Amino acid sequence: MKVPESDAMSDLRSPDNQINSQINRQSVKKSDRKNADFAMFQLVAALMIFTALVCCFFTIVNAGERGVLMQFGQVQSQILDEGLHPIIPIAQTVKKLSVRVQKQEISAEASSKDLQEVFTDVALNWHIIPAQANVIFQEIGDKVAIIDRIIDPAVEEVLKAVMAEYTAEEIITKRGNVKNQVDTLLTSRLSDYHIAVDDISLVHVHFSKRFSDAVEAKQIAEQDAKRADFVALKAIKEAEARVNLARGEGEAQRILRETLSPELLQKQAIDKWNGNLPLVVGESTSKVLDINRLIEKNIP
Repeated sequence: MKVPESDAMSDLRSPDNQINSQINRQSVKKSDRKNADFAMFQLVAALMIFTALVCCFFTIVNAGERGVLMQFGQVQSQILDEGLHPIIPIAQTVKKLSVRVQKQEISAEASSKDLQEVFTDVALNWHIIPAQANVIFQEIGDKVAIIDRIIDPAVEEVLKAVMAEYTAEEIITKRGNVKNQVDTLLTSRLSDYHIAVDDISLVHVHFSKRFSDAVEAKQIAEQDAKRADFVALKAIKEAEARVNLARGEGEAQRILRETLSPELLQKQAIDKWNGNLPLVVGESTSKVLDINRLIEKNIP
């Protein structure tokens, strides 16, 4: 049976048609993927634009901060507390200031009442008064400006004023009074700039090497003087002890002389007698010693 020519030609063209159909399907898939990616991009872009617009209309003040509200650059009386706050974009801006306790370490040089150089390392804890955050930003600026323009000069000036009222020795022995006076003066001074002082510590107070050497020499001299006083006192006590001992011996001898009697001496001699009469041998004769006569001669 003979196959028609048209059917034979269609059979020959069918592989090409299949390849073309596959290519078309792949193109459609790529186009759909591109459309899906573009749609996703549009969605993300829309969300970002929406978020940016929302952020322009709101501001967040974090914990431990206060927001200074400004309208066209002019500081407003309203202070924004912690939380979310609506604002007008472009017209209003917010400057955030920390009202937490800040630590500032300062080294200052001063002179004591007796003109000794005093070097002091100070640790100051302070914070911005929250209710006056807008005023301090308007008059002074941010944290860096507050430290450079207000805190550092105030600490140095107060230390110089207080140290000048005490001698070098008093600065060491009355350190608590010095610290309290510095605290009081600094609190009063910084309160005028809307800053509160939480605590101040005199971490380290030291003097010039010349003064330290003089203090060491003085201490050595005082120790030597105390040692000499001790030696002298010891000699005096030993002399007094010898005098008292001599007086005691003399008094004992006096009492002994007053209490001696012939009867007592005779009794002591009899108690110690061994039963043999002592014999005194002379050049010519020998005789027995008379105890009573011997006692009478020896009694004062």
